[in-house]
Amino acid sequence: MSVVKETFGETSDGLAVDVFVFGNATGLKVKIINYGATIISVEVPDRDGQLADVALGFNDMMGYQGADNPYFGACCGRYANRIANGKFTLDGAEYSLAINNGPNALHGGLVGFDKKIWAAEIIGDSVKMSITSPDGEEGYPGTLKVEITYSLDDEGELRIDYTAETNKKTVLNLTNHSYFNLTGGGSVHGHVIRINADRYTVVDDEAIPSGELRAVAGTEMDLLAPTPIGKNTDAVRGLGYDHNYCINQAAEGELTLAASVVDPESGRTLECWTTEPGVQFYTGNYLNNVKGKGGAVYNRQEGFCLETQHYPDSPNHPGFPSTELAPGETYAHTCIYKFGIEG
Repeated sequence: MSVVKETFGETSDGLAVDVFVFGNATGLKVKIINYGATIISVEVPDRDGQLADVALGFNDMMGYQGADNPYFGACCGRYANRIANGKFTLDGAEYSLAINNGPNALHGGLVGFDKKIWAAEIIGDSVKMSITSPDGEEGYPGTLKVEITYSLDDEGELRIDYTAETNKKTVLNLTNHSYFNLTGGGSVHGHVIRINADRYTVVDDEAIPSGELRAVAGTEMDLLAPTPIGKNTDAVRGLGYDHNYCINQAAEGELTLAASVVDPESGRTLECWTTEPGVQFYTGNYLNNVKGKGGAVYNRQEGFCLETQHYPDSPNHPGFPSTELAPGETYAHTCIYKFGIEG
């Protein structure tokens, strides 16, 4: 195992951005920058040992700071996913958030964690990134201190450990927004996915939950058995999958296999493990002529996301698992993306 730090570039404001390069014994290589705590590439061997970059992204900071960046590989926060009308009530006080997705708040607001420079240091075979969000930033209460530790092992596990503390009661929902394509390019319709969830959160046309947790059985949302991503995509409400699945956990906070994906063409596999109660399965429905790495152009459903998190709009749904964080408590969340080759 090895981790090295290199220079990636500068922001439009002239701030230096570093890239941390992880490598393991199988040839797997991961690159993460401290702008947005962003995973910018994941090179994985196929069944013949040929490497391909399976993470969508950009060549440089111009791309990551550009208007076309759909959160490629970034940490989303303070609140990943949507909060209806950018409002919630906490202990009787109403909070109004920055609006950036129609009438709603999405992924932390106008300048979320995905657009921040994180402090970063190599600790052994890991990289710890940290940031402090002041009280009131983007409308959220409390001064929040967040740490993310990235590590890679020789079994192909890219592990992301999040912790956070606040000095005032707040709400918090963090995730990683990597887009994957295990072939290395083209449509992901042929990828075969299984999601370990009996239910999902029903949403309206603006992707806001109604509060209903509906059974997937017998519907186009049923991914309990291995299913090609493209099989039922056209039957899914909206442009394709962009839904939170309620993971079948034996106990709250238990590390659980949320989803597994196989690319029959390359033989590459991906398992997604998490301690969170939900995973947002998104099939890149809004990708449209996005100019990415190495001359690639990304279009609709040429990448998929498995965003481990709490349910969308949880602060406005008392029946959902709580996203509240109080002083003296520690937010903790683990996500593992495990890459391999099918036997």
